[in-house]
Amino acid sequence: MKISGVWIPLITPFLDDQIDYRSYQKLIDLYIGKGVSGLIPLATTGESPAIEADEFEAVIEKTLEFNRGRVPIFVGLGGNYTKKVVKQLKMLEQYPVTGILSVTPYFNRPDQNGIYQHFLQMSESTKLPIVIYNIPYRTGRNIENSTIYKLAELTNIVGLKDSCGDLKQTMELLLHPPADFSILTGEDALFYTTLALGGAGGILASAHLATETFVRVYQLIKANDHQAAFKEWRILAEIIPLLFAEPNPAPLKYCLQQLGLIQSLETRLPLTEVSDKLKQKLDAALKSIA
Repeated sequence: MKISGVWIPLITPFLDDQIDYRSYQKLIDLYIGKGVSGLIPLATTGESPAIEADEFEAVIEKTLEFNRGRVPIFVGLGGNYTKKVVKQLKMLEQYPVTGILSVTPYFNRPDQNGIYQHFLQMSESTKLPIVIYNIPYRTGRNIENSTIYKLAELTNIVGLKDSCGDLKQTMELLLHPPADFSILTGEDALFYTTLALGGAGGILASAHLATETFVRVYQLIKANDHQAAFKEWRILAEIIPLLFAEPNPAPLKYCLQQLGLIQSLETRLPLTEVSDKLKQKLDAALKSIA
């Protein structure tokens, strides 16, 4: 399976500490209408560490219900105990999801062989396509390109969400990509650069806002109109840093509430509401992309 385009790692909206499915359905309908290639519930932008076990399955069920088969659904599912992740995978297989996005094991900091063995066991335990997620500044361990090449040889490991934080490593991978393997950026600020170097797209929290502009940038570069794409990109590049100035997804939730797309800007502890200073900057930025 080859995945490409603009993918949204969906926020999980809350209202009075319950999941706000009314707002969630509104978001799903909006982003599908804007032309995104796929949706990813229960990723870290969806505050997956703060989702209860019963909520996890409910979110999957509601995502599928609201989607109605219109776009592919990859579910965020990862952890740092391989056996537990494999059990969760078996649970997930009862649902008609398209695949999973799975982060590098965190905190226990396995070496490259441990990372490979972790994803190998996941791969062997399911037929679902797997996109691996490399984000060492959150997990404490980088997936080196040599390991990515080995993992790409596994039939159902189909892509990478690349947030390695090392432009040299990213460029080496983009210039020498594994065969039949999708490289998507998870660094929103590198979306244009990744596409220009041949990347397949992006899994982008920022694309909750100005979604159609992100989609146009992708379409224009694929049509080899880089100048027009860059003109669109300059608009987006101004707001992206603000969305990560404080812990994601709090700034994003503030913007979505200001736009009337969700009822509350609630996050779950340990995440907290954005500062008043950042709210002022976000208000100004929203006017520029309105």
